[in-house]
Amino acid sequence: METAGKEGISVEDEAVDKTIFKDCSNITFYRRQKQQLSKNNTYRALLDSVTTGKDSTKFQIINEVTKIPLLAEVYGIERNIFRLKINEETPLKPRYEVPDVLTSKLSTVRLISCSGDTGSLILEGGERDLKCQIIANPFKIELLSEKEVVISINSLGQLYFEHLQIPHKQRATTEREEQVPADTSQESQEDLGLWEEKFGNFVDVKANGPTSIGLDFSLHGFEHLYGIPQHAESHRLKNTEDGDAYRLYNLDIYGYQIHSKTGIYGSVPYLLAHKLGRTIGIFWLNASETLVEINTEPAVEYTFTQMGPAAAKQKVRPRTDVRWMSESGIIDVFLLTGPTPFDVFKQYSFLTGTQAMPPLFSLGYHQCRWNYEDEQDVKAVDAGFDEHDIPYDVMWLDIEHTEGKRYFTWDKKRFPAPKRMQELLRNKKRKLVVISDPHIKVDPDYSVYAKAKEQGFFVRNPEGGDFEGVCWPGLSSYLDFTNPKVREWYSGLFAFSAYQESTDILFIWNDMNEPSVFKGPELTMQKNAIHHGGWEHRELHNIYGFYQQMATAEGLTQRSKGKERPFVLSRSFFAGSQKYGAVWTGDNTAEWSYLKISLPMLLTLSITGISFCGADVGGFIGNPEAELLVRWYQAGAYQPFFRGHATMNTKRREPWLFGEEHTQFIREAIRERYTLLPYLYSLFYHAHVASIPVMRPLWVEFPDELEAFGVEDEYLLGSALLVHPVTEAKTTMIDIFLPGPNEIWYDSKTFAHWKGGHTVKIPVALDTIPVFQRGGSVVPIKTMVGKSTGWMANSPYGLRVALSTKGSAMGELYLDDGHSFQYLHQKQFLHRKFSFCSSVLINRCADEKGHYPSKCVVEQILVLGFRKKPSSVITHSSDGKDQPVAFTYCARTCTLSLEKLSLNIDADWEVHIK
Repeated sequence: METAGKEGISVEDEAVDKTIFKDCSNITFYRRQKQQLSKNNTYRALLDSVTTGKDSTKFQIINEVTKIPLLAEVYGIERNIFRLKINEETPLKPRYEVPDVLTSKLSTVRLISCSGDTGSLILEGGERDLKCQIIANPFKIELLSEKEVVISINSLGQLYFEHLQIPHKQRATTEREEQVPADTSQESQEDLGLWEEKFGNFVDVKANGPTSIGLDFSLHGFEHLYGIPQHAESHRLKNTEDGDAYRLYNLDIYGYQIHSKTGIYGSVPYLLAHKLGRTIGIFWLNASETLVEINTEPAVEYTFTQMGPAAAKQKVRPRTDVRWMSESGIIDVFLLTGPTPFDVFKQYSFLTGTQAMPPLFSLGYHQCRWNYEDEQDVKAVDAGFDEHDIPYDVMWLDIEHTEGKRYFTWDKKRFPAPKRMQELLRNKKRKLVVISDPHIKVDPDYSVYAKAKEQGFFVRNPEGGDFEGVCWPGLSSYLDFTNPKVREWYSGLFAFSAYQESTDILFIWNDMNEPSVFKGPELTMQKNAIHHGGWEHRELHNIYGFYQQMATAEGLTQRSKGKERPFVLSRSFFAGSQKYGAVWTGDNTAEWSYLKISLPMLLTLSITGISFCGADVGGFIGNPEAELLVRWYQAGAYQPFFRGHATMNTKRREPWLFGEEHTQFIREAIRERYTLLPYLYSLFYHAHVASIPVMRPLWVEFPDELEAFGVEDEYLLGSALLVHPVTEAKTTMIDIFLPGPNEIWYDSKTFAHWKGGHTVKIPVALDTIPVFQRGGSVVPIKTMVGKSTGWMANSPYGLRVALSTKGSAMGELYLDDGHSFQYLHQKQFLHRKFSFCSSVLINRCADEKGHYPSKCVVEQILVLGFRKKPSSVITHSSDGKDQPVAFTYCARTCTLSLEKLSLNIDADWEVHIK
């Protein structure tokens, strides 16, 4: 949500105050690493120390200067994943290792030492020709596939490890002094932030001294990298200059700057690299502040002139060097070896889990602003949607619905009868989402505060008392969600008996959970605050919001005794957040540039595991002009999470407030979203069971088409629909790249078709949403749109069949009750497969395990690209009955339309076109 009203930021102030937030020059562990690595601190692997156990191969690495050993462990993990851990061999005390992100199903593959000379060791294991070569001096690891090096680790010698030290006050001897950087003058130490670090008025006192780590990776043959959200930046990662790096540090930056490498609300320390023939991934499991440097050396062609007229040409492959640096913790990195994009998606989800299966209502349209004033306001807005024939599913309430910003309460004047309000929404088959932030108002009479304080459930300050910071309620303490007992207690607060006036249509929005602290350093929690287990906040900052979303999702599930799926939107996130719900891109601005940047931001989230993502439609800050609002609704209708949202000082912008013409355009966009829900829900099922992103950059579906690798102004929704939102004002013509030389693409409205593999110019009016269906696909739709998803459960289906150049098409439909876990526990679901070949459309079961009774029928089939008018169309059912079908054929557009059908969606049948 919003940081307006904070120290130094007024509600009207929309610019980012750069003095509040750090850049690389202010980050001392970054400066230390740059300075020390210039001194050529090399490491050597002691191969005579190698031990091979059931799970891993261990060996020592020694720094040639300090002679202090590190312990390295190499693991082979199922599905062609390699894991490297590097830690101190004998730390003064344990170093933080990120818990709770990795799935419990992780199983290792024994790596076998297969060869090597005295200077190297080769390990192999897994399902393919993958080998891991450890080179002793200088220490380097190479991952080889078919004798070709794919990834080199530490080939640039940038392994960096600051050992835990005895605090200054306790050091009577210089036993470990050599670990401090060479220049230890008082001025130098202060500048390098060894024991304390100053930024503005804040001093970060470091009980353990410097503890940062770093490591470099060289990706051979790769020059296209993607990932490491969240940044308001291009989809393809850019080269970083000296003193410039992608920052992963969850921060509440209101109206964040676009085309910036500054970290904003969430962090996923995971990137993918792609080239012709291979995709790989690097997952750096560390929750402390992290910086990533990227340097791509493009392919170069050298000519060697020899004696005589002969000349030989040699092409040097491109290479990208990636350097990860974290403030603390250990080196724990996973190498995902692909080889395809979809293999990498599965490998990553094997580590961190797949996208939670969302309840169907959450894929509808959400209406939000800070704040709907009272029950009458809610009632009027809800009625406005019906009066203007615009479907929506969820009404949202921000902080003003509570009693003095006390979460789990209601403002008795504004919302005197919350249950009555929820019943109004329930009668419309709609839902309510309310906000619940991690800060708890310091108020002994507030039961949530009193109970948490009594049980010691707050984050503590270094002196041992409860950490207190300023947020929306004023002075607040922050729940320590890293503590399993706190999460269990917090989950219990969502029980109907505990959360007064809540009902089963109420769902939750976790906001401000970076965590946001208005008068804190960089508007967040000080790094030396203390969490469960005695860990400093610096160790786990980026995972704090992840834990709140986890506890909230668990609470919503528990309140239904495990029967109902939760819906939780979180602003802050980490690797694995996909298991608990949805995220969004935070406090964007009502400007065209923010609409445009939202596309690469969402694509980046999608390929890093978080399929359920969206951007605030219209822009949260400021007042969008009518044209921008229409274009944003058109884009949002084809993105996974679809919510209109606005801050409190903006003009009201419900969809019907911009004149009838604009209302009509917005209505059409939202209704198209509801029409596509069967397709979208099926895509989420595949994200849930097979970790296939819902929203995809073109390179994922067309991995061998170089021209697709850098495209970020259009995307695929599933594999069948290509969407190119209009993101510039007053656009009348748009260039659209249609990938795939062997593909055919159909305009979803005019049915005109184009061959793929080139760019086409398409005229666009304000009512135009450029969407193309891919030849060879079948898209299931709803032919009738209701007031909300709940009204559409039994409404008929249609099939949009787009034929390939070979006259065939395939598609599927996944269907369940849309809200419970019965699909999982009782296999109550339908999974149908549609195939069109040789002028016959067939509906068959795609998964025999699933059973779900449905009253729905397919009443309409549209076939695009059918080249001649048929003489007859006959349906053939599983009971052997044949029935003639009335049809219309348009020779100009080559479309065949079958209407007034009544084919059960859950039965086998065929449609024969003659």
